[in-house]
Amino acid sequence: MSKNRQILFVCVENSSRSQMAEGFARAKGLSASSAGTFPANHVNPLAVQAMEEEGINIFESKPKLLTEELIEKAQLVILTDATLQDRLPKNLRKKIGKKLVIWSIPDPQGQSGRAREYKRVDVTHDF
Repeated sequence: MSKNRQILFVCVENSSRSQMAEGFARAKGLSASSAGTFPANHVNPLAVQAMEEEGINIFESKPKLLTEELIEKAQLVILTDATLQDRLPKNLRKKIGKKLVIWSIPDPQGQSGRAREYKRVDVTHDF
C-alpha cells in the first residue's frame, strides 16, 4: 500500500483495537487514523500498555467519533469487526462504499482484563 494513502480504522469504542491498529500503521510509516461509532472517554490503559511493550506510544491518543468527514478523507476504511458493518448508520455505510475492508479481530475487552489479552490482538495484518 502506498504510504501516502489515508487509512481509517473503525471499531465501536475506538479505545482498543482500532487505536492499536492505527499505532501499528503509523509505526510502519503509513498515514492512519481511527474512530468509533460510540467512542469511549479514553483509550483503554491495557491497550496503551500492550502497545508500549511493542515500542509504540498511543498514550496521548483520544477516542474519536466516526464521521462522514473522516470517511471522506480516507482511501481505505478498515472495520475491526465484521458485525460492525450492519450496525453503521446508512449515511456512513453509503460514504464508505468500495473503500471497505473487514478484519475480524477479537475484542480483548471483557476478557481476563490483563495486558496479555491485548498482546494477543492481531492488528498487524498486511497493509
